[in-house]
Amino acid sequence: MTHDRHSYAEPALVRTTHLELDLVLDFDEKVLAGSATHTLAWTGTESDSGDRLVLDTRDLTVLAVEGQAADGWEPLEYSLAVPDKELGAALTIRTARHPRVRVSYRTAPTATGLQWLEPAMTAGGVLPFMFSQSQAIHARSWVPVQDTPSVRFSYAAHVTAPPELMVLMSADNGTTSRRTGSYDVVMPEPIPSYLLAIAAGDLVFEPLGERSGVWAEPATVRQAATEFSDTEEMMRVTEELFGPYRWGRYDLLVLPPSFPYGGMENPRMTFATPTVVIGDKSLVSVIAHELAHSWSGNLVTQDSWDDIWLNEGFTSYVENRIVEAVYGTEFALMETAIKQHATVVKLDPLTPAELAVELPGLHHRSEYHGKTSTGPLKGSWFLSWLEERFSREVFDPFLRGYFDRFAFRSINTDNFVEHLQEHLLAEHPDAVTDDELAAWLYEPGIPAFAARAVSPRFQMVDEARDNWLKTGELPQGAGQWTTQEWLRFLDAAPDVLSPLLLQQLDRAFGLTGTANGEIARRWYQIVAASSYEAAYAEMAEFLTKVGRMKLVLPVYQALAGTDRAFAAEVFAKARPGYHPITTAAVQRILGQ
Repeated sequence: MTHDRHSYAEPALVRTTHLELDLVLDFDEKVLAGSATHTLAWTGTESDSGDRLVLDTRDLTVLAVEGQAADGWEPLEYSLAVPDKELGAALTIRTARHPRVRVSYRTAPTATGLQWLEPAMTAGGVLPFMFSQSQAIHARSWVPVQDTPSVRFSYAAHVTAPPELMVLMSADNGTTSRRTGSYDVVMPEPIPSYLLAIAAGDLVFEPLGERSGVWAEPATVRQAATEFSDTEEMMRVTEELFGPYRWGRYDLLVLPPSFPYGGMENPRMTFATPTVVIGDKSLVSVIAHELAHSWSGNLVTQDSWDDIWLNEGFTSYVENRIVEAVYGTEFALMETAIKQHATVVKLDPLTPAELAVELPGLHHRSEYHGKTSTGPLKGSWFLSWLEERFSREVFDPFLRGYFDRFAFRSINTDNFVEHLQEHLLAEHPDAVTDDELAAWLYEPGIPAFAARAVSPRFQMVDEARDNWLKTGELPQGAGQWTTQEWLRFLDAAPDVLSPLLLQQLDRAFGLTGTANGEIARRWYQIVAASSYEAAYAEMAEFLTKVGRMKLVLPVYQALAGTDRAFAAEVFAKARPGYHPITTAAVQRILGQ
């Protein structure tokens, strides 16, 4: 049976090695319909490995299942299990160990991995938009597939769509935005199912460099291209550090504001939130993060969601190295300090039992950590600590060797620890003690000996904030602060402030209505917790326009504690524009 408890698939018996999709996009019905053909690699003999193929599905209507025989396609017996709320339903297919199996199906309008947007929800306001979000286990809602990161496959797709729309996938799309209504794409490298991606809308292309470019709606593509103009430089410095980029092109697709994440690292086509396009490049660490996934996550992949730190922890570390190389040490230091501060504050009030659940040891196999940033940060912190102990001259070649050794493979923490012992610890036996390593791998929380990032600029921000809270004297020079300095100012401020202080700060610096989503999230979180009603109208507009979970969920959480009725009223208006993933998260907060 599978080792991945988030999937019904049985890769020990049979694995998909190549997937062929033939899909029709129906915007009227809000469904995808077509077929998924699996090329299969069977293990062992029929007597010891059986003849069944189990695929993951969620709310799919299966129309037919066929197996390829010597004289053509023949119907196969299949059954759909009673669906589980989280995992969906197992599709069990009885085969004669066919080399290829084809499933004809259609999705549901409520597919959790798809969002269908009316024209009014787009920048252009004329054409509709559709996009997918497969991570973590949402690919099964639009493709019957072995939905586990332990299985990797190449794929090809033929997609039919309304001729006025451009279709893109996480594949080799080319760079022409000519619209034909019929599209063929190929992904030659093997990927896990959560990196399957599709989008369709009024999209045009703007090049950034020889290997990179931006896809976006015509009204936003130039601004996005300016914001992301350092992408090619990011690629260059990462290759110098950790080895070649192995995916051909690296393009970015800027989605409408309802996209629930900052970015999604779909290979060859990162999906990105428009909330980072603000004109000053202060939030482009999101792009550095998604690019870093081209090495950590896409290239070397966790083999189940229990080991998500192998994806996100490594990526956060590589992201910071990219940011440092392109934007300087101080910028990278501030970014790290912001993330560490948020984690340490969150962990401070937890009991030991709660801490073991919220931030277990990296080797602990616990529930999927996709709802929190603390697990991945612990992984990143661990790698930074190793870098400090061994020096970059030693650690960088080790990490590059890790990416080379496990390229296009799915691994677990045991594999990493074995590699660490063999290629780093054994060669430098006095650099790290067994107890120190165990503290990271097996014990909850952040080890006490882990150094915190300290930014001199943040120390001045902290002093200015503390003085303002004591004397009412506004911070001098705050009008010229960077985004990161404002984030620090608000992050370390009290959760609740008096209306007088909030009004003073707002009048001086215009925080209400800011176009910077990261500042807005922190400001409106304080506004909601403090019941500062003067900013409620702008706060409601922010929650209605933006669907990125990182930005809206903390505000809803604060509102739930002070004005649940107002939160429910705003959510009712915002919900039609939210992704199903965001909708479900807000419902949990509001108890709906």
